[in-house]
Amino acid sequence: MLEPAYQADVVVVGAGIAGLSAANRLTRAGVTTMVLEAAHGVGGRMATEKVDGFRLDRIGQLLSTAYPELRLTPGLGGLVLRPFAPGVLLHGDGRHHRAGVQAGAGGARGALHAVRALASAPRSPVAPRRPVAVPGRQVSVPRSRSGAPLGTAVDQARLGAALTRLASTPAERLLARPERPAGEALAARGLPARTIDGFLRPLLAALLCDPDLTTSSRCADLALRAFASGRLCVPEGGAEALPELLARTLPPGTVHTGVRVTSVSTTSVTTAEHGEIRCRAVLVATDARAAAELLPGLRVPDFHPVTVVHHTTDEPPQTGASLLLDADLGGPVAHTAVVSRVDPSRAPAGRALVSSTVLGRPPGDVDTAVRMHLARLYGMPTARWETLAVHQTVEAVPAMRPPHDLRRPVRLIAGLYVCGDHRDTSTVQGALHSGHRASAAILTDLGAGRSMHVADPLPTVPRAA
Repeated sequence: MLEPAYQADVVVVGAGIAGLSAANRLTRAGVTTMVLEAAHGVGGRMATEKVDGFRLDRIGQLLSTAYPELRLTPGLGGLVLRPFAPGVLLHGDGRHHRAGVQAGAGGARGALHAVRALASAPRSPVAPRRPVAVPGRQVSVPRSRSGAPLGTAVDQARLGAALTRLASTPAERLLARPERPAGEALAARGLPARTIDGFLRPLLAALLCDPDLTTSSRCADLALRAFASGRLCVPEGGAEALPELLARTLPPGTVHTGVRVTSVSTTSVTTAEHGEIRCRAVLVATDARAAAELLPGLRVPDFHPVTVVHHTTDEPPQTGASLLLDADLGGPVAHTAVVSRVDPSRAPAGRALVSSTVLGRPPGDVDTAVRMHLARLYGMPTARWETLAVHQTVEAVPAMRPPHDLRRPVRLIAGLYVCGDHRDTSTVQGALHSGHRASAAILTDLGAGRSMHVADPLPTVPRAA
């Protein structure tokens, strides 16, 4: 019997970062890959709108320099990450409190020594800010008073010690811990309630896009571990820089946009524009809902809505390049930043770009509510700020409520695979890692050392009038 004629070894459906990262690994292994994307550009939810010289992210998920896949994924060698510097700024009790992040070497033992030293030192309710020598993490302590979001100096050192221990804990041990909602797990950590409510809750809400902290405590631990061992950052040039870099490093002709896949099987995909495309394996790398439409029976999770409001002003707030969190939870904004100071490429010269994120269901007049909240957070009038865009994404981030399987199968049957942040963690790290797992499964099933097919052009099928 003659073997069927294949037009590619693997067809990847979807040009988000999960599918593009898998395509990079497959092509580097000699597997002929064709990426089909229904939209007219790559990136999926990692999209950046360009308005009058500004680069405006649609969702703007926070990244960490500690994400392993940012280093391991082929094609991302040219990615430039811009960290928030010096780190996180908390707004609480009408004041700003610095919770700087400076990752480095060290461990929990030195942090515990710092706790003992602070506990034996005299304390004053009006002590000036001073650094706490916590190995692995340099944190600036706010004025030592119980009402501050981070608590007293001793509370701050205990927090540093907890983060240092978390940074040095292997991910496998974190995944073996008992699982509960993140909000419930925080109460059992032994930290003061003020530190939990004033810092950890707003921080985790920003990292997980989950204001109610219903996320699995295991996923929350992984997020805090990345925070403790790295630096929060954004890609230079906007969120789209990451998928566009992955697409550019693929062989010419690999990615085809504006092609809608209507059905898949283990040996072919059917498209609305080009009819049937034959292959040896299919990888569905779309968002969860689109994947379930192509793969009936696939679980569709709940989602966290995210709204990002972009403003510009010629008189920017004096908060530097920090990520500003609201410790008081006094309005709709979960976190905000003068993002043009973090990444100057996102705004034209002489203008500032302030990007603010609202989690959950937004208020009716979201722009007015956000402006009022920003006026309190930044301590300055915002009425004259110009609104550049309001991006509301209902299905922005897949929910990870317990029980949550962080390693959902990517191999459905031989020849049919699926990847995306809905198969792993709902982060950039999770999306890239799911693509890594899927490409490894495909290479195993196709067989090492077998000669691969040279891709044919897309078929031209006349469409019915």
